[in-house]
Amino acid sequence: MGSAYAEIKLPNHEIAVFSGDLGPKNTPLLPDPQPPKRADYLFIESTYGHKQHESVQARSERLLTVITRSLQNGGTIIIPAFSVGRTQELLYDIESLLHQRQLSQSLPIIIDSPMAAKITTAYRQYRKLWTSEAKNKRNVGRYPLNFSQCVVIDNHKAHRALVNRLASTGEPAIVIAASGMCMGGRVMDYLQALLPDARTDVIFTGYQAKGTVGRSLQEDVNSVWIDNVKVAVQASIHTMSGYSAHADQRDLLDFIIGGKSHLKQLHLIHGETQGKAALVAHITPHLAPSTRVFC
Repeated sequence: MGSAYAEIKLPNHEIAVFSGDLGPKNTPLLPDPQPPKRADYLFIESTYGHKQHESVQARSERLLTVITRSLQNGGTIIIPAFSVGRTQELLYDIESLLHQRQLSQSLPIIIDSPMAAKITTAYRQYRKLWTSEAKNKRNVGRYPLNFSQCVVIDNHKAHRALVNRLASTGEPAIVIAASGMCMGGRVMDYLQALLPDARTDVIFTGYQAKGTVGRSLQEDVNSVWIDNVKVAVQASIHTMSGYSAHADQRDLLDFIIGGKSHLKQLHLIHGETQGKAALVAHITPHLAPSTRVFC
């Protein structure tokens, strides 16, 4: 489960490594990424080359604050989430909060994404690959990815009915739906219906690319366009970097340094200019003078 990186052995026996999306350390479900033993040419993502993520404890506390507010004031918590990895970590943390803080048992945790539901089922089937912390929960009778308050919406009719119900009643609920950057999928219906309601909270747990509705909401706009309709934004918008599926600056440095002994070329990819520049500044003192860096 999770991401993988490719090691390519060249005819001269040098090794080229392509990281793909490099996951962060200390996630509750998946083991930490291990750097390559050797990399002569390393192509590595740099999405968060300029940032440090929140800790698992910090993100849980922030999530608890939003949930408590919702239970007190009513309204829906919308979490636009990617189906692979992000949704499962959110469920894991929410189950922990429900268990530890004895939150309302009437608060529904809604998964409204067919792909996320399928991936979550796969995570449950392969729990032998979980971390020891996650396995221990299951061993004492807890179900971090399949608890009683978790509801899966499995068809479009039920989806539309739920959107209308939440918009008309304002009852507390947590909805996790794709797409993660708010550029399609079922989350768009929730946003269109609930962004004008000041009781609504929207939590971003992943990177929002320039030009996406998600990035616009992060920038504190007064309105967004959804399906050619201008939608007022009265909801509270939150960003929690601790749920990102991308490694932060410290994790990227550790990965690079782990295989640096043979490193001839370092290629920073999949990042914006700010992230690449910051990562270059931090990694350069750790590299041999002969190592070439490309952005």
